[in-house]
Amino acid sequence: MLKFIVTMITISKEDYLKEIYALSLFTDEPVSTSKIAEKLNITNAATSDMAKKLSALDLLSYEKYKGVKLTEKGRTIALNTIRRHRLWETFLIKTLGLNWGEVHDEAEVLEHQTSEFLMDRIDQFLNFPEFDPHGDPIPTKEGLMPVLPEVVCLTEAEIGKTYIIQKVDHDNKEVMDYFTKLGIELYSEIALEDRMKFDNSVFVSINNIRHTFSQQVASKLFVVNKNI
Repeated sequence: MLKFIVTMITISKEDYLKEIYALSLFTDEPVSTSKIAEKLNITNAATSDMAKKLSALDLLSYEKYKGVKLTEKGRTIALNTIRRHRLWETFLIKTLGLNWGEVHDEAEVLEHQTSEFLMDRIDQFLNFPEFDPHGDPIPTKEGLMPVLPEVVCLTEAEIGKTYIIQKVDHDNKEVMDYFTKLGIELYSEIALEDRMKFDNSVFVSINNIRHTFSQQVASKLFVVNKNI
């Protein structure tokens, strides 16, 4: 039955389910359609219409004015879409040499066009990675999500310590391109030298070169203490 339902899922429906899953990570409450509309840059009316269609397919539960929740079937499709996306990002960097600012948009296209057979082969070829190039966990074929190590945002890290970059918020391509120019990638070392109290900008050292990050830029980096 699930296989039949998957054949009925369009790209927009997969994106919708994927976004609900991402938003539901931060709450046990139903996700409001207005938040989904904001993230997907569509109207509230279009969001509600899609919710009704997915509810009819038993992919989510929906009550008007109360938000939506994924059903088990909906969660399976969301995780499968996320798995394809993050495996493609990993593949594009490791085999084709794209940088971590380039792969997201490409993976957004490929995630909807790839068979499960090919994804299984790519997963095997990559030796079953647990995290993608941005540090996001890659769901297994069985839908299990690897646990991300406990991280701290660079804006909250302790001055005078050296950290390892464990995860990056990659929603802004301009910032990602800036990190690439600096030679920053996942698991790079970054020493936090000082922080300006009046605006929370930070002074860091990367490859023995000093840089200044605004609070907005620093907030994109999540790190773990090198000595732990």
